[in-house]
This record gives sequence, C-alpha cells and structure tokens, in this order.
Amino acid sequence: QVQLVESGGGLVQPGGSLKLSCAASGGPVSRYNMGWFRQAPGKEREFVGYIAVNGGTYYANSVRGRFTIARDNFKNTVALQMVSLKLEDTAVYYCAASTLESVYARLWPYWGQGTQVTVSS
Repeated sequence: QVQLVESGGGLVQPGGSLKLSCAASGGPVSRYNMGWFRQAPGKEREFVGYIAVNGGTYYANSVRGRFTIARDNFKNTVALQMVSLKLEDTAVYYCAASTLESVYARLWPYWGQGTQVTVSS
C-alpha cells in the first residue's frame, strides 16, 4: 500500500508561483496514476489534475495552462507546479494515487494528509 506525504504549501501573493511535492513510499509512483485534488473551506474536494502511468496529463479547466504535474520516478515523487496563482486557488491540496484514471475523488484510494496553499495579498 502506497503512503503519500505532501509538502511545499504556504502563503503566496496573487500572480505568484508555488511548487508542491508529493513523496511516496510503499510503492513506486510509476505504477500509479498520480493525482492532485484540493478542498477549500466549506466546499467539496475538487479535481485539479493527474499524471497517468503512461505519462499523459489531464487538468481541470480552472487550472489548465497554469498548473503542471510532473513525476520523478527516481525520487519517487510527484510535483505540482503552480503559476499565476489566483485568490480562488486557496485550498488544502491533496496528493492521491490510483490504478484508475478519474476526476472523481472517491475513485482514488490512497491519499496524503494535505498541504495548505493560501493566495492572498
């Protein structure tokens, strides 16, 4: 069973950039589709994007062109690079792993504890 730990969250101004990292143990990230989700206060967990086992990426419309997911098989990590951040990007960001490709959080069985991203001036 894969365990996931996110890091890299923090406070950033609108228009700024931030890079999140997800470190995996108990299994290679190369064997899983690796996803990112986020949850803002009072809202449901929202799909951000994922990188598939074959290396293809898929993003939510709200972040496409601003966020990039990359996998490092040697380090066994997955990164979420975020640029041009907006106030509405404020949320707790979660890393997830699944053998399925899906935008639905309920189909991702493995989760990290989350890291807070706050976009504020």
